[in-house]
Amino acid sequence: MEESEFFLGFITGTGIVFHPFTMGIAIGLLGLALLLMASAMISGSEVAFFSLSPVELNMLENRGTGSSRAACRLLEDRDRLLATIVIANNFVNVAIVIFSTIITDQVVDFSGSPAIGFVFKVILITFLLLLFGEILPKLHANHNPVRFTLLMAHPLVFLGNLFKPVSLLLMRSGALIFKRLSRSKENISIDDLSFALDLAAPSLKEDKKILKGIVDFGNKAVTDIMKPRIDIIAVSLSTGFNKLISVIIESGYSRIPVFAETFDDVRGILYVKDLLPHHQKGDSFRWQTLIRPPYFVPETKKINDLLKEFQTQKIHMAIVVDEYGGTTGIVTMEDIVEEIVGEISDEFDLAELYFSKLDDNNYIFEGKTPLNDFCKIIGLEHDVFDEIRGDADTLAGLILEYEGEIPEKNKIIIYKQFKFKIESADNRRIKQIRVSINRNIGV
Repeated sequence: MEESEFFLGFITGTGIVFHPFTMGIAIGLLGLALLLMASAMISGSEVAFFSLSPVELNMLENRGTGSSRAACRLLEDRDRLLATIVIANNFVNVAIVIFSTIITDQVVDFSGSPAIGFVFKVILITFLLLLFGEILPKLHANHNPVRFTLLMAHPLVFLGNLFKPVSLLLMRSGALIFKRLSRSKENISIDDLSFALDLAAPSLKEDKKILKGIVDFGNKAVTDIMKPRIDIIAVSLSTGFNKLISVIIESGYSRIPVFAETFDDVRGILYVKDLLPHHQKGDSFRWQTLIRPPYFVPETKKINDLLKEFQTQKIHMAIVVDEYGGTTGIVTMEDIVEEIVGEISDEFDLAELYFSKLDDNNYIFEGKTPLNDFCKIIGLEHDVFDEIRGDADTLAGLILEYEGEIPEKNKIIIYKQFKFKIESADNRRIKQIRVSINRNIGV
């Protein structure tokens, strides 16, 4: 049996019947060819417009023709251009599917074998769309983007106006969904990030400290890291030059706040480097002319915002004031950076120890130890005392908040797994505290 006879026998056996070729089928095939050509041009334009290099874009701008000007206008709003291409391409592709199905049914009758008909139509339509509507035109457009762009500029302007209501609706809907998704991704709490870092490998111990510092960075106010006014070295405007030099040498600081009558009236910051050309002058030298304007910040300012202001203003020190305008402390660029990378010391820094470690569970702390530093030293989260700390920034302030008064020497205060014993105190402040930790009790 010959192959043609075998094929006809197979077709007859499956119940597939071929209809005679008519003028209607010819017109349908012509329409299908035109739709495939339109799909090819629209698909190619997507690659052409969005693969233009800076040099090719410059060529379009300098051409000055109607097509180049139309192309440049389209590229000014790339989102709308992409929406127009996608909408037009989908309309054309749907039309191709419908035409292909109608023409196939006019040429071949698959009623006797619908399964074979379904597979045939899927394969035929997929082949036509992929080869002639996607692959070939996109390959051609990728090699000739400028020519393809100029060719499709005016048609896409027409399609953009035609589909403008639909494209605007889709763009706004997409923007709204993207905004919702972005917002949901941002709603990760600091606690979640801290917990994720706790799960990191032990080998990342040092990196985890820095990462945790970054995570907590935006949540801290200047009162958490400032040096309180009781520990600040400052000078009065009436201080003589020789006395000023003595204060500078003894303190070792490079910037000194200067006040008028009291420290609540800070008039400026003296930079020690400004004194270097005048160090041999006598006590009559008017050093007050060298002070620079102070920079005041409220207690509630976040340190990440302050860091940006330091960078913008090109300053390194700010005076922290309360709601009444009184000075509560100072904060420096170094204080902020240390919240991320840890303690920074140079060869001129004197060791400023706020504590002594007796063993792994017992310490003696200075009352002025900042709470953040206290938590870092004993290896606890900075929010462990949030329930009782109130406005306290130091260990002594924490005990005052908890007790409501200045406790006497040797008084023992127990909170959770902590036992605080007052080692030294007077009628004005708590000086030293012995801290014992029972690490078998959870926080």
